[in-house]
Amino acid sequence: MDIKNILFAVLVLGVLGIGFGLILSFASKKFHVDVDERVEKVRSCLAGANCGACGYPGCDGFAQAVVDGKAPVDGCAAGGSKAASAIAAIMGAQVEEKKPMVARVICQGECGITRERFIYDGYESCRMAGNLAGGPKNCHFACVGLGDCTKVCKFDAIKIVHGLAVIDQNKCTACGNCVEACPRGVIQLKPQDATVLVRCRNSDAGRLAREACMKACIGCMRCEKNCKYDAIHVVDGFARIDVEKCTRCGECAQICVSKCITII
Repeated sequence: MDIKNILFAVLVLGVLGIGFGLILSFASKKFHVDVDERVEKVRSCLAGANCGACGYPGCDGFAQAVVDGKAPVDGCAAGGSKAASAIAAIMGAQVEEKKPMVARVICQGECGITRERFIYDGYESCRMAGNLAGGPKNCHFACVGLGDCTKVCKFDAIKIVHGLAVIDQNKCTACGNCVEACPRGVIQLKPQDATVLVRCRNSDAGRLAREACMKACIGCMRCEKNCKYDAIHVVDGFARIDVEKCTRCGECAQICVSKCITII
């Protein structure tokens, strides 16, 4: 190949490279968008799970929304009070201290406790199984146990054990994704210090509830009559605890004949 042709080719490539470089430089300045440095600071305070529980597309979306004034500084449930305080300091705002929450399974209907209506052998979906003849378990308030909650948990905090969802309280961030995913409403967010729980929501008559599950609340009202603090009442067929009045004494759990009241 002639040396002149080689030099010409190198020259052309060099000119093209310089030209493209100038075009890119001009474009970067022309279309430059200023980014508020607070966005990155807020982003660094978040849990980084991109769980979407805040209602925004990931942590980046939430951080931008906070800086834009569209999201509250305490909107990251996974980050908890620590993240909220740090973000409030960045934004020059104040944040109200909230009780830490945690997801609780309001059911004890594992295999052998809740009677089975039929053996389900289809696609592993609580919603799908629950819509099939009322679900595989005889109690239509019970955890279906096919793991819709485990599929949406970004923190590996939920396992299915013997047909019942079990939550690791040390991993749970109270993001609420499992609450939304559960078709039966079995999982609820509760204050972390609410350690006395009625783990049944069966509103059927006592006899029917007991036929469906051996640990169902039968609405006998023994807990209500024996509570010295007026903290527990039977409403719509099952016991409910007022967490503000409850002293966590545990007497209701001891007297419950169905053992549906538990102490964590």
